[in-house]
Amino acid sequence: MGKVHKVMVAGAGGIGRAVALILRELGDLDVEIFLGDGNEVAAREAADWVRAGSSNPAPVTPCHLPIDGSPGTFHKFLDEGDILLDCLPGSLAPRMAGLAREHRLHYANLTEYVRETEEVSRIAEGADTGFLLQTGLAPGFINVLALGLFRRFCDRFGVDKVDTISMRVGALPQNAIAPHYYGFTWSPIGVATEYLKPAIVVRDYTTTTRRSLTDIRELRIKGLIFEEALTSGGAADLPDALSGRVRHMDYKTLRYPGHWAWVKATLENFSPDEEVDREKRLQEIMERDVPAVKDDLVVIYADVEGFDAQGRRQRLETSRIVEPCIVGGQKLHAIQATTAAGLAESARLLLTGDLKGVVLQSQIDAEDFMYGPYVRPVYFYEEVRNAHSPTLGRDGDSHPRHLAGKGTDHS
Repeated sequence: MGKVHKVMVAGAGGIGRAVALILRELGDLDVEIFLGDGNEVAAREAADWVRAGSSNPAPVTPCHLPIDGSPGTFHKFLDEGDILLDCLPGSLAPRMAGLAREHRLHYANLTEYVRETEEVSRIAEGADTGFLLQTGLAPGFINVLALGLFRRFCDRFGVDKVDTISMRVGALPQNAIAPHYYGFTWSPIGVATEYLKPAIVVRDYTTTTRRSLTDIRELRIKGLIFEEALTSGGAADLPDALSGRVRHMDYKTLRYPGHWAWVKATLENFSPDEEVDREKRLQEIMERDVPAVKDDLVVIYADVEGFDAQGRRQRLETSRIVEPCIVGGQKLHAIQATTAAGLAESARLLLTGDLKGVVLQSQIDAEDFMYGPYVRPVYFYEEVRNAHSPTLGRDGDSHPRHLAGKGTDHS
């Protein structure tokens, strides 16, 4: 048995408990988990859920983490910890990053919020521990995937620039009905922000912004029809990292046809009073009218297009549809598994590597991340099952994927 890493998880909701379970059940890190939450009952329930779904005997300790003021009993655990995984709303990221810096912990978060990410970057300057930011699905996995595709394109076709990079992600219900053609498969917090804040894009080699909910186009993935639209936050640091090397680049959110039309019609019907705080009002309407659903899927698409050394247009692309899965003895929604897997993989990179200060998506080794022991079973399930792991297979099409636990060969 190697070093036991003490992992502090801030936030005991769906993603917090999922990352705790994934770290215990997949990969080869030995971990002791501390689950902190502003609601002590929620923290205890989450710890019980993790233990119930795991044969791993390592401790899972619930603790109180007040949203404001002193971190309470969580404070003494921070002194003993190795890493803080931030699963709280993005507005709290600077506070959590400050605690990590104060207690000399590694830190990783999920938020797509731009202002908070910039503030965390300032907090992490000069730190002797690593601060790996925006590590979930989008931003997160999609950016690492696109960057890896870009590098493969350049190597294969003997070039150092490309024409376009497209990143597309949708967290969707498996079924959707009119008029909104949508269902919340995870926390609705921040959806209106994603829809209304400006999107960062690259146009003609220049990083700029465009209004969200524009440039709506149809996209077919594995025979299914979706609509893509510009939204905020998903591009991460790729516009800066690939400055001068890509003519056009953007991130778009995928939805079923009809959803974007419903959102736009809702916004057009706002009264003058509602226009004062569009984000808040849209959030309220969506939470009122759009149901929460249990069965979900995550749709991912990325492509790189450009000219090879002989002047011929080429395109590399990849897509996948991720469904719910079972880890240990617990079922995880697709959005839970995909988001938590990236955070768990980031924890591995920080705990076993030599990363210091701010670490962004462009600084991650794409192959190491995407084919690591936490991301690969979730995102590349079919390849793993078909190659080495028959225990990952389905027991009939109506059952979720069952991901193998520790000790299974994921190579």
